[in-house]
Amino acid sequence: MIPVNSYKDFKEKTQNTNSFWLFIYKKTSEQSDCAFQSILKTEEQSENKPIIYFADVNEVKDIHENYEVKSVPSLLKFESNEFKGVYKGCNDDSYYTALFSGSVYKPKVNSDAPTQKSVSVYSTPSCSWCNRIKTYFKEKNIKFRDIDVSKDQKAAEEMVKRSGQQGVPQTLIGGQVVVGFDKAKIDNLLGL
Repeated sequence: MIPVNSYKDFKEKTQNTNSFWLFIYKKTSEQSDCAFQSILKTEEQSENKPIIYFADVNEVKDIHENYEVKSVPSLLKFESNEFKGVYKGCNDDSYYTALFSGSVYKPKVNSDAPTQKSVSVYSTPSCSWCNRIKTYFKEKNIKFRDIDVSKDQKAAEEMVKRSGQQGVPQTLIGGQVVVGFDKAKIDNLLGL
């Protein structure tokens, strides 16, 4: 992976390159670090190594604006030196292997396992109960979307409108709200 320091640096490094990728992430963000490690592992194992540039939004402030990237981690695809698309979030290395090779990605699915309900956790970084619930979901291999209401006013308003309460954590499981870390209710809704 090749670091870039600015939009100008990125354009200079890629001017004679036909097909490449740009990974925009935020170092120390859990999702970004997850994606970074998966992409790095994929790159190391690839026979035909993809050309991947990367920029940390903590240090490089002008790249994401040029491609209207509003969330990280984001992986941008370029062909014939033209921006072709964006892939968001953290995925496992088999996803990136398929993506870089142009293959169709088929996730590993246990056909016997029931489908997990959608889970969103409304939280703030300073909330200890929020961190406990997210740790609990990770331990139970529950996929969830973490929504930081201290940074997303619209999400905070939706959360209050949905539950009538401002406190966090609030968890939305398959459309049902759980206020606080009510383990029994969470386990019941997720069938744990």
